Amino acid sequence: MPIRILVVFFLTCLIGGNSLAEQDVVVAVREVGDGFLVEATVKAPVSRQTAWEVLVDYDHMTTILGNLTSSQVARRNGNVLIVRQEGIARFGLFSYPFQVEREIRLEPMQRILTRNLSGSLKRMESEVRLKPSGNGSPVVIEYRAEFVFGSILAGLFAVSFLNHEVEEQFQSMLAEMKRRDAQLVSGTSAQP
Repeated sequence: MPIRILVVFFLTCLIGGNSLAEQDVVVAVREVGDGFLVEATVKAPVSRQTAWEVLVDYDHMTTILGNLTSSQVARRNGNVLIVRQEGIARFGLFSYPFQVEREIRLEPMQRILTRNLSGSLKRMESEVRLKPSGNGSPVVIEYRAEFVFGSILAGLFAVSFLNHEVEEQFQSMLAEMKRRDAQLVSGTSAQP
């Protein structure tokens, strides 16, 4: 049976003309101890400046990410932000309402470090790095996060749920990056 699945997957990639190497967003999730490790790579054919501006546009993030109902910078002290967000993450028939308060440390144009201070998750820490690409795409975004859920039920579906959510969020941010970059080229306003 597993060989059949591999053959079907291989044929699907061949017929669709889409190999994993061609995907703009690649996400991997695995269980580690009492939590989950998420690693993602995003190939963003935009300027580093545009990618950065979208990634840190917390006050407008509700227009970028469909699962957010509220997002605001509550405090700012130089490159350290306290951001509050609320929303509902949906996966199939399940929905997971969330509220978070995060400390975000910015290393402009290079790195974003995030850790939950309070909220629906028991623990969450992440790192986003912007790197130049050697293969024609101006920016590669590398994401690494550790999640520990507060409920056993959430943990049961965590691998599939996190894979879906992270991919969907980065696809949405990538679309916004491309939109803003195109507006910069055309000379129109890039803000949402």
